[in-house]
Amino acid sequence: MDYYLDIQLQPDPDFVPAMLMNALFSKLHRALVEHPQLTVALSFPEYSLSPRGLGNCLRLHGKQHELESLQTTTWLKGMHDHVFCKEIQAIPSNTKHILVKRVQAKSSVERLVRRYAKRKNISEKEALSYYEKTQPKKLRLPFVNLNSQSSKQKFSLFIKQSKPQEKPQVGEFNRYGLSQAATVPWF
Repeated sequence: MDYYLDIQLQPDPDFVPAMLMNALFSKLHRALVEHPQLTVALSFPEYSLSPRGLGNCLRLHGKQHELESLQTTTWLKGMHDHVFCKEIQAIPSNTKHILVKRVQAKSSVERLVRRYAKRKNISEKEALSYYEKTQPKKLRLPFVNLNSQSSKQKFSLFIKQSKPQEKPQVGEFNRYGLSQAATVPWF
C-alpha cells in the first residue's frame, strides 16, 4: 500500500456528518464486495475517542492502480454533492503505522447463550445459567451504522485505531477495508 486517497465530507445543512460517513462507508463496502480483486484499506485521519467520532475524512490506502480502478467505478454515485475527493497521492516516506480494526462487543446474552450451548453441546437453559450474571459490555469506540446486505438488519460496526507504531504489519484486509493484523500508514 503505497498510495492513498482522502475523501472529505462536505458540510451539509440537511445531514449531520455521521449520517454522511455511514452512507460513504456503506458505499465503499458494497464496492469492495462487488470488486473482490481490489485490496483497499482505510483509516480515519480525524479519529477521536474524546469526543468519540470518526471525523469528516475517510482515507483509502492501496496500490495506485487499485485506487484508480475503484475511482473509475460508480461507487460514489449519489455522494458527489456531499464529498470532495482529493488526488491520489504517494504515501509520505518515514510514516508510522496503525492497525484499524473492527471490534465486536459481547453484549447479546441471547447470542452468547446460543453459541455456548452449541459449542458445549448442552441445552440453552443450561447455558443460560452460565451467563445469568453476565452484564452486557458496551463499547466506547467510534462506529458506523450499516444495513447488512445478507440479513437486512441494522448494526453498528465499531472501529478501533491503534496507537502509531514504527514497523508495519502484514495481513489481509476484509471487504470493509479493515484488518485484524495488517497496519496502514499513519501520517
